[in-house]
Amino acid sequence: MSRDLSRFLAPRSLAVIGGGAWCAAIVDAARRIGFSGTITPVHPTKTAVAGLPAVASIADLPEPPDAAFIGVNRHATIEVVKDLRAAGAGGGICFASGFSEAVAEDDSAGDLQAALVDAAGDMPILGPNCYGFLNALEPSGLWPDQHGLVPVERGVAILSQSSNIAINLTMQHRGLPIAFVATLGNQAQTTQAGLAHHLLDDPRITALGFYVEGFGDLRAWEALAQKAHARGIPLVALKSGRSEQAQAATVSHTASLAGADAGAQAFMERLGIARVRSIPAFLEALKLGHMFGRLPDARIATISSSGGEASLAADTAHGSRVTFPALTAPQETALRDALGPMVALANPLDYHTYIWRNEAAMTRAWSAMADPGIDLIGLILDYPRADRCDPVDWEIATRAAIGAAAQTGARYALVASMPELLPEATARHLMDHGVLPLHGLDHAIEAIEAMSGDVPDAQPPVALSGSDAETEEFTEAAAKDALRRFGLSAPKGDFATKATAVDVAQAVGFPVAIKVQGLAHKTGAGGLALGLTSVEEVQAALSELADGPLWIEQMIPAPLVELLVGITRDPAHGFLLTLAAGGTLTELLDDSQTLLLPAPRASVEQALFKLKLAPRLTGYRGSPPVDLTATLDAIDAIQAYALDNSATLHELEVNPLILTQDAAIAADALIRKAPDVPD
Repeated sequence: MSRDLSRFLAPRSLAVIGGGAWCAAIVDAARRIGFSGTITPVHPTKTAVAGLPAVASIADLPEPPDAAFIGVNRHATIEVVKDLRAAGAGGGICFASGFSEAVAEDDSAGDLQAALVDAAGDMPILGPNCYGFLNALEPSGLWPDQHGLVPVERGVAILSQSSNIAINLTMQHRGLPIAFVATLGNQAQTTQAGLAHHLLDDPRITALGFYVEGFGDLRAWEALAQKAHARGIPLVALKSGRSEQAQAATVSHTASLAGADAGAQAFMERLGIARVRSIPAFLEALKLGHMFGRLPDARIATISSSGGEASLAADTAHGSRVTFPALTAPQETALRDALGPMVALANPLDYHTYIWRNEAAMTRAWSAMADPGIDLIGLILDYPRADRCDPVDWEIATRAAIGAAAQTGARYALVASMPELLPEATARHLMDHGVLPLHGLDHAIEAIEAMSGDVPDAQPPVALSGSDAETEEFTEAAAKDALRRFGLSAPKGDFATKATAVDVAQAVGFPVAIKVQGLAHKTGAGGLALGLTSVEEVQAALSELADGPLWIEQMIPAPLVELLVGITRDPAHGFLLTLAAGGTLTELLDDSQTLLLPAPRASVEQALFKLKLAPRLTGYRGSPPVDLTATLDAIDAIQAYALDNSATLHELEVNPLILTQDAAIAADALIRKAPDVPD
């Protein structure tokens, strides 16, 4: 259901329902941000709350409120929401907890949340279990605590599933203009993606930031990303969950390779949502987005008056996508003219202190670094403590930075190596004059990496996962037969016992491989014998193999590369396609890439060439290349099976997929899925 949030989020009249200690905080927060409309407390027995005249019921309000804060217990909240909706209110903040987040402790909590949504109907609500919102564009808000926002003309919006994190973000001292903050709590009705979709219609919103615990409705996020990218509004996320180790029951390598967070990471990459690891980097990325949007790439130059800072800049970026292009001839000429013969020219640049305190010379030198091949020029500068030192010389540097940006039209940032050494007033002044203030070299580099490069082309909607019913595991033969029907090549084979193994091996045709069925990891567990070329070799191998049913198949030609191709069901994000080094190397190499289904062929190819083993795909040290077309065809076939069985599939793995000069052949396969449901 589409809801108009305009009246609710830019209110002229507020109602505060309940009489808790937070009531005075709500009134103070609204006045602090500059709200000039009416605020009416609602309390059944008190005639005044927080110094304001109160009314006894919602029916007694002088007019339907544009926004109401509902500060009563969870059961009473549902009745209040019904009354507000009947009165024609614009929307409500549901403060109470004990809804869906408490299901583990209270079986009725889920039913309460459903009742709340039903009570709200078409009236917007935030929460439950949330603090509310602050609007610094149309100064207003319902917020039961202190905050650090002031009115702004334009700026970023921050939407958080955590109220406390949102409070802390409003207290930043980094010069970031925050235009709107909302907490969403359980997102019973209004979600992060839905609220962000509304905010994108306001041209004063320059970037959107999210603290995300779970995405929920994937289709809503896909629509949001499409709309944001069409309007050039960058999306930044701080997503919790990287450290989760718990995995669904699995018998393959794939889930452990992907990790608990892989689905979220793949989803954000697919949608072009910049992800950062920390709150400071989140704020720096939003500042960058506010000032410049996404950078074309992560090619930067840094300028400092210290060789130590130049080295530190390079070291901080090491291992990231951030690069320092070599100086061009025009840059070298302009820098030499500005700095003279005593400075060694390089990027990062140590300009020494020959031009310190000379505003014109500093402006000329810093302007000389501008070049079309540089996406951002960082001036590394730490300001002294104003309470103990004289900052006059640094004010000269501030003017030089602003002058260089004005003269060249290039993107300039002033980067403090330590966040506390870039004063907030200076940061705001720089931003007002076109220079990006970045607090902390490490957080600056992380923000630049996250906020650079083109957003990916639109991809098909992710495949949603199906049943979580009890599963059954296919035999290797059945798994290969199932995949063969979708175009995957697999060797000829048959079942056997130790008593019939010789006859089956002869019927299959030498050389053969013998595999003991029912072992999760056959290598090293007496579960595998390879390259057997005669009856005698089969007989010798049988004495070494573990007991169990056998699968005997034709031996595949010697591989150039062994690849793992796995698909796992992720209830939160669909299906994960994992590509990794296969065979015995899977557990030794930290070498994998994860995509979401359906993964376009071009994306799969890009992922393959991000693997550490990629050089072996095209020929390494004289070895021939693999058949890349056959490899991609095989991965397409595996995907096709998964998509056709998405309602029941839990896990699929081909390991190894043997890659040769002219083929891609499944040497082993595993499928685990719920039984098919008859039509």
